[in-house]
Amino acid sequence: MELRFTNSRTRTKETFVPIDPKNVRMYVCGPTVYDRAHLGNARPVIVFDTLFRLLRAVYGPDHVTYVRNFTDVDDKINARAAESGRTIAEITEETTRWYLDDMAAVGALEPSHMPRATQFIPQMVAMIADLIAKGHAYAAEGHVLFAVESYTGYGALSGRSVDDMIAGARVEVAPYKRNPMDFVLWKPSSDDLPGWDSPWGRGRPGWHIECSAMSYDLLGESFDIHGGGNDLLFPHHENEVAQSCCAHPEGGFANVWLHNEMLQVEGKKMSKSLGNFFTVRDLLDQGVPGEVIRFVMLSTHYRKPMDWTAEKAGAAERKLQGYLGRIAGTDMEAAKAQAPDEQILSALADDLNSHAALARLDQIEDAGVLAANLVFLGLWTWDGMEAALKGLDARGDALRPLADLLAQTRANAMQTKDFSEVDRLKSALVAAGVEVRMSKAGVELVPGPEFDASKLEGLL
Repeated sequence: MELRFTNSRTRTKETFVPIDPKNVRMYVCGPTVYDRAHLGNARPVIVFDTLFRLLRAVYGPDHVTYVRNFTDVDDKINARAAESGRTIAEITEETTRWYLDDMAAVGALEPSHMPRATQFIPQMVAMIADLIAKGHAYAAEGHVLFAVESYTGYGALSGRSVDDMIAGARVEVAPYKRNPMDFVLWKPSSDDLPGWDSPWGRGRPGWHIECSAMSYDLLGESFDIHGGGNDLLFPHHENEVAQSCCAHPEGGFANVWLHNEMLQVEGKKMSKSLGNFFTVRDLLDQGVPGEVIRFVMLSTHYRKPMDWTAEKAGAAERKLQGYLGRIAGTDMEAAKAQAPDEQILSALADDLNSHAALARLDQIEDAGVLAANLVFLGLWTWDGMEAALKGLDARGDALRPLADLLAQTRANAMQTKDFSEVDRLKSALVAAGVEVRMSKAGVELVPGPEFDASKLEGLL
């Protein structure tokens, strides 16, 4: 199957040709672990998890390597430790676990490798020393800085000239910089901050060098795909390219760059000042299922801004409940043997068109095939789907006596021509979040996503 992706580096949609089809390699920038992941943080996770699933389906699960890092040394973490009185290790361990739990709740598989920056300090020090030796970096006042002017390709990824970047960027003005755009590879640490010994004194790495060192160690000097949010395009990804290509000029670093657009809430940028800022855990705790969050995210193409709305979440929950109703009673063991649908694969192969992939679900008639593709798209795990079906069955069992009552009431009304009691029962059921289906074959009551059994008390 031919895969085509829009490469941010070339700004064109290209046919994807892996360096080694037996080892397709992808790196995605992960979180800085100092707090809960907000909803916007979940978008790249879901986007690149979907790509990971597609690559595994096309090349085989054993032939794809996916790396997503954790930044666990950062000034935000240091500040959180200082204000809370907790240790940095306590904060990063807790928030890393929060992140993994929350991303699992929205259907994300764990990547092949999840390196932590603090585990790769020696590799960073070695890369920095190599950049100095090659004339691409310099030490000054306990800092080491990358010399932007030493790399002629700087700005090619983001499409900016150095002069434009200097004019438009908020760059740190420091007397030890030779050029305002030079960026920090290593900085000194005081006794109260995390630090490691280095040829330039006790200190800690800058942000950008982490990903270059970890990707080189785990994926090599050239790999297939580098992903992340488009907020990282400049300066983070631009700086990664510069230092990696200068340290390893024999390689090409990443062949394909993919960037997802940002998230809005009800048409506005998410911010605490607007009161529309919330974490993934906030939504989960409010009763929004993880599969609903994922469905809403996948409903918009990754290269377009994604607008989260309560209306979309409600529609997604109703859609997913409908899928559950369709697969109820399906032989799950047989369903597990089903391959991903070819049209869903084709949609994802066309620049990860997740919207078209979701639309295809409505066209699948076989319940087992539908179940398999819901799992393939990460909307449920098999265990999660079976648990959801059991919950659906339990609610259906609770409604069965009411279905019998409504059927008998309707039969009586057909004789008396008085349908007032039928209407009363229907109104009460609808108010409790139940879909009422009446036909010549009988009465079917389907619990919806807002089903509230307490509202049905006293009807029997």
